Amino acid sequence: MKFSIVCSACLLWHCGAWAADQPVAVHFQAVVSSEKLACGRTYAGVGTSKSTLSPRDFRFYVHNVALLDDPGKAIPLQLAQDGKWQLDDVALLDFEDATGGCVNGTPETNDRVVGSVPAAHYKGLRFTLGVPFNKNHTDLATQPPPLNLTALAWVWNAGRKFARLDFSSTGMPRGFSVHLGSTGCTPNDVKTAPPAGCSSPNRTDVELSGFDPASDEVIADLAALLKDTNIDTNQDKTPLGCMSSPDDADCAGIFANLGLAFAGHPSGKQSFFRKGPMTASANALGAGN
Repeated sequence: MKFSIVCSACLLWHCGAWAADQPVAVHFQAVVSSEKLACGRTYAGVGTSKSTLSPRDFRFYVHNVALLDDPGKAIPLQLAQDGKWQLDDVALLDFEDATGGCVNGTPETNDRVVGSVPAAHYKGLRFTLGVPFNKNHTDLATQPPPLNLTALAWVWNAGRKFARLDFSSTGMPRGFSVHLGSTGCTPNDVKTAPPAGCSSPNRTDVELSGFDPASDEVIADLAALLKDTNIDTNQDKTPLGCMSSPDDADCAGIFANLGLAFAGHPSGKQSFFRKGPMTASANALGAGN
């Protein structure tokens, strides 16, 4: 699938010639199978236990958002610096609205990444789930939005939670959480400087072919993420759910569906994100709801 971006007044130098810079919004939607995710709702038939899920939180960071042109080259989306959802090349998607069981959230939501690219034909989308290394281990107290959120902070050494999914289920009324972030970061005994590296970065690279921002949106499907996990049980002597530890068997199916290596198993193809037709409520250009 191809789409053509119409010229606007702002000009860029691109590929050796002057080309117009056109606004683009990449829309995201959170669903459980075919139903839109919303705080206060319940969703049946989730996971290997076919449990009923009730959301409490769902947010995640993306970076390196790019469109693929006809030759297959990734053209970075120059993000609008809105002072709230987007900073440099990092954006936060937020699908909780502090209603129902989402008591730790905020009323504001954001379901899109907004920026611009040179006018051209494009045929796909790329992005990375997570925060880049050079921004991940920065001091929360000194960072502007969206990197200053305590709800997405982890321990100093590990950086931030790339994705936070909290919910209750039929067998886990106390809650089941999926908190994705880097692990094995070293050195881990220095509190005044960031680590030099992490053995498990846990960033997912996503590519969706045939993606047209004018008519398509990115679907983040919690049912697909959790389909190989029993969300009614928890491994003994571990936090509830999956906190990205390579020793926690509750993470195995989740990491597989994120396309990430886990406990000696190599990385594969992610199935959490997919392309879908844009819904009627998601056709206005602009960030946030």
